[in-house]
Amino acid sequence: MATTLLYSHPICQEHEAGPQHPEQPARLKAILEALEVPEFAGLQRRTAPISDIAALKEVHQADLVDIIFDNMPDAGYAAIDGDTIISPASGEAALRAAGAVRAAVDAVVTGAADNAFCAVRPPGHHAEPGRSMGFCLFNNVVLGAERARREHGLGRVAVVDFDVHHGNGTQAAFERDGDMLFASTHQSPLYPGTGAADERGVGNIFNAPLRPESGSDAFRDAMRSKLFPALRVFAPELILISAGFDAHSDDPLANLHLFEADYAWVTTELGRIAAEKCSGRIVSTLEGGYDLQALAASVAAHVGALMSA
Repeated sequence: MATTLLYSHPICQEHEAGPQHPEQPARLKAILEALEVPEFAGLQRRTAPISDIAALKEVHQADLVDIIFDNMPDAGYAAIDGDTIISPASGEAALRAAGAVRAAVDAVVTGAADNAFCAVRPPGHHAEPGRSMGFCLFNNVVLGAERARREHGLGRVAVVDFDVHHGNGTQAAFERDGDMLFASTHQSPLYPGTGAADERGVGNIFNAPLRPESGSDAFRDAMRSKLFPALRVFAPELILISAGFDAHSDDPLANLHLFEADYAWVTTELGRIAAEKCSGRIVSTLEGGYDLQALAASVAAHVGALMSA
């Protein structure tokens, strides 16, 4: 059994985007409740530390970071765009989300743990270097990759993204950097409209867009035929996962029709590649997933597979 860390922080449940917004605090509450059952007694729980703001500016334009924090409301809400809303706790929540992934990278790269899951919000994979969007303020997984490179000297870091929406922000951060690999399955057409198969960056971007209603077989085939081979050839020193669970059949925002078994399967397969290439090092962080029951069950399947790696 692997040593698996779980990073979270109560402030991540205080980030509010409005009463009708799908990216709601109840998402994290449902996940943490699902991970309280005896099956997960072996999880090593950690409090997400707070990142310093300077770290955000390692991957985001400084003026974007300053604008977000300068516009943090003392009460009520402020809109970054039509989908991306902040409230008084959002600033600390975002810093804890970034801090969780960075701390998880430290733990996994130094051998203090085999792998980790960061149960944090706001999510991050839509946040581009110069633009917050799509419910995301800052790109947590890119911040983790940059931590691995700057602090630990890793030369090759891969991000695998199975959220139903394309991780345009991660792709934008990596597309000119051959030391970083981005591999994504996602529904297309769908927000944000990026992620075509011919978007290749410098040969380090691997997109496998899936048509609506594709289902489990198409998802698994895309992973087996395109993403896993690319990952093995790249031979990363660390695998980061943008773990979105909104491709689940019950999710209200898309219709790709995956199930808990698919998330367990892909996590197990990524664990095998990590064991082959990078001593099992995996850091996963929460992205989407908006049906609470499906989200909780899918995260449980994902974390269970990490613990079994």
